[in-house]
Amino acid sequence: MKKTTRIGIDIGGTFTDFVLHDELRGITQTGKRLTTPDNPSRAIIEGVRRLLDETGTHIGQVLSIIHGTTLITNTVLERTGAKVGLIASEGFSDTLEMGREIRYDVDDLFQSPAPVIVPRNLRRGVRGRILASGEVCEPLDEEAVARQVRHLVEKEGIESLAISFMHSYRNNCHEKLALKVILGIYPQLLVTLSSDVAPEIREYERTNTACVNAYVQPRVHGYLDRLTSELEEQGFDGDLSIMLSSGGLTTIDEAKSYPVRLIESGPAAGAMAAAYIARQIGEEHLISFDMGGTTAKMCVIEGYDPHVKYDFEAGRLERFKQGSGLPLKVTVIDMIEISGGGGSIASLDSLGLVKVGPRSAGSVPGPVAYGRGGKEPTVTDADLVLGYLNPSYFLGGEMELGIDTVRSVIKDRLASQLKVGVDEAAEGIQNVINESMAAATRMHLAEKGKDPRSHVMLAFGGAGPVHAYGLAKALKIQKIVVPMGAGVISAFGFLVSAPTTDSARGYFARLDNVDWDKVNGMFAEMEDEACEMLGRSGATPKDIQFRWTADMRYHGQGFEISVAIPRGRLSLADEEIIRDAFDQTYKKMFGRSVQNVFIETVCWRLSSSLQAQDISLAHVPVETSPEKVSRKVSFPGFGEIETRVFDRYALHPGMVITGPAIFEERESSFNVGPDAVVVVDEFANLRVDIKYEVES
Repeated sequence: MKKTTRIGIDIGGTFTDFVLHDELRGITQTGKRLTTPDNPSRAIIEGVRRLLDETGTHIGQVLSIIHGTTLITNTVLERTGAKVGLIASEGFSDTLEMGREIRYDVDDLFQSPAPVIVPRNLRRGVRGRILASGEVCEPLDEEAVARQVRHLVEKEGIESLAISFMHSYRNNCHEKLALKVILGIYPQLLVTLSSDVAPEIREYERTNTACVNAYVQPRVHGYLDRLTSELEEQGFDGDLSIMLSSGGLTTIDEAKSYPVRLIESGPAAGAMAAAYIARQIGEEHLISFDMGGTTAKMCVIEGYDPHVKYDFEAGRLERFKQGSGLPLKVTVIDMIEISGGGGSIASLDSLGLVKVGPRSAGSVPGPVAYGRGGKEPTVTDADLVLGYLNPSYFLGGEMELGIDTVRSVIKDRLASQLKVGVDEAAEGIQNVINESMAAATRMHLAEKGKDPRSHVMLAFGGAGPVHAYGLAKALKIQKIVVPMGAGVISAFGFLVSAPTTDSARGYFARLDNVDWDKVNGMFAEMEDEACEMLGRSGATPKDIQFRWTADMRYHGQGFEISVAIPRGRLSLADEEIIRDAFDQTYKKMFGRSVQNVFIETVCWRLSSSLQAQDISLAHVPVETSPEKVSRKVSFPGFGEIETRVFDRYALHPGMVITGPAIFEERESSFNVGPDAVVVVDEFANLRVDIKYEVES
């Protein structure tokens, strides 16, 4: 049986989304199921079965399943990971607690310290020392390694272990030797080497990354083994891939070895889908707005690529305060995430003001409208009251929404205390969530020197299109794009992302004093590793696209920027080219460059990827009238207006529709006010222009 079908699966806090694509048969099918938090794989199996039934596909035809997960993020946030031990260089076992030796909020005298993932009694030091040059100064005490690991396993009962020795990013021979000793005693123990997971300068971040990897590894092993087994029981014998935080795809084995690299796995898929659509429609400057049931994510797409960064802070005590979480050296797509989704709960704070989030109703019990036991009003409930959602067509009519119950709960919980009507209370919920998202977006773009008004907004996620118009108005954005299948675009992102691997090597030197033979050797080693990893999918070296970058800074600075450098055998002759690339990149980011200051290189990076597949969500329009029964909808600044409702599946390319209008599809709903004009393009996207009054 020929395998031609690929399936993308995104597990969110409220819904699990699916996209099935078969290029040979010309089939693209979407699906959505409530997430099963007690056993996430249950929703996956049920959703896959349904997609196969709806498309007449046999499980043996499925070539690959690509999956993203929030398991790692949730494990760190909820502190439900394994009991982890750490073996460090003697005298450096308290690195995790010392951190950066700064207060993340100098004005708060009672602040809690940033959390430590490995308590002091589980951190042990051993003799052995490597210098910053990579030279072995003192041999590793192998007996001490054996003694300490026996104590941690037999006396403390650890489930996994991290090893982080000083300067192992330059020379990892001691970490490799310690691993050999440990596996000789406990061959089944899960061990993470800092030089494997984050071979980069900065001891605290490298150690922390290794510890978090060890912390989530047992749980990820169990989850992926269970999911693989359950899919095999269904008859699946294709490839199961996982989305990386960087937006690429990796194998199950790699995911189990380095689960920390999946920490932003789910959100990354949406950004990759946005980048794909940006290229498809020719929009170089775009803001992706992904709003689901639990969170909203914004990402800047420039030149058809999302911004990428090489560090990430997980599990913050204060969401917007850097330093209050766990700093990790992992490659992630740069986005801002706020606790604002359809399931975010609205309540009154101590001052009697409306507050939305961070608590979420999730999928269990879910918003009041779902009729599954929810007792507190949510954003989705407010959207229903304001007319944005059709109570009879939610999930294509599979779930009836209870409008009467919602109005009663909003009245009891909010409207009565505020002494306003139910509709006014619902408008208040929407205004608060839209302004929260607008403020976060402004901050995210301001940090990059960008103006939201010069960008197009791409809205997706189950709740994204519902709030896109209101958010765009708050940001003064003129153009919105809503793709077909907007409610499941993150799952679509898995299918248009390329298999990718990212590597890094720490090597600190002044640019005018770089050992280019050493650099060439590092890149050759990284490319060999990439070819081996991507070759497992049948790729040859000529199929792989390599991108070389270097983290660089001016002498005296404490931060670096990533600079693209030419690929090929580098030499002294390339120094001026790399210097100019750094100056141009720095000037683009900060508006100026600095003269007569030495430039330093800190880390050298390789990104390796295969070609992504082209897929379109465009469909053959159904031959029915696109207009459905109109209803009253409340729009910001316009009040309640009788609004035409359109069947998204009956719209033809080239159609022009003047607002107010509602566009309904199975997984989402999109609305625009009277000041907007909507055009259906060749890819079935809704392209929106909003007209603003000229300020005098």
